[in-house]
Amino acid sequence: MRRIIFSRTASLSLFRTQTASFSTARIVMSVNKSEEEWRAKGTEAPGTGQYNKHSAEGVYTCAGCDAPLYKSTTKFDSGCGWPAFFDGIPGAIKRHEDISHGMVRTEIVCANCNGHLGHVFKGEEMTRKYDSNERHCVNSVSLKFNS
Repeated sequence: MRRIIFSRTASLSLFRTQTASFSTARIVMSVNKSEEEWRAKGTEAPGTGQYNKHSAEGVYTCAGCDAPLYKSTTKFDSGCGWPAFFDGIPGAIKRHEDISHGMVRTEIVCANCNGHLGHVFKGEEMTRKYDSNERHCVNSVSLKFNS
């Protein structure tokens, strides 16, 4: 299964000749994986997750261990296609450098069970209004919700 992955910060187009071209608009990358591989780290296609447009009040917990991760008051609509939060519950989330897909990102995992949650991005225009200045881009399949 082929999916196109977008990011707002740079642009990268990969071709079969293994050349790359860069601009400053956004990253566009075509990635071929089986459905099983896409779900291995709890990833869904953008715009398809059940919590992307979810707006009820409550707490988002880890799908793997039920540890509380995010309060609904920290969720916002970033337009990225995945649930976005500007802050996690203190101590609930660990960060690791992720160099997959030809870029450096910060992976976020559940501090309790090390389950993959998504990635965190700092200093984007959309997050400057929050004290954290961060966007936690989290996969819906990594979450459960309790009202």
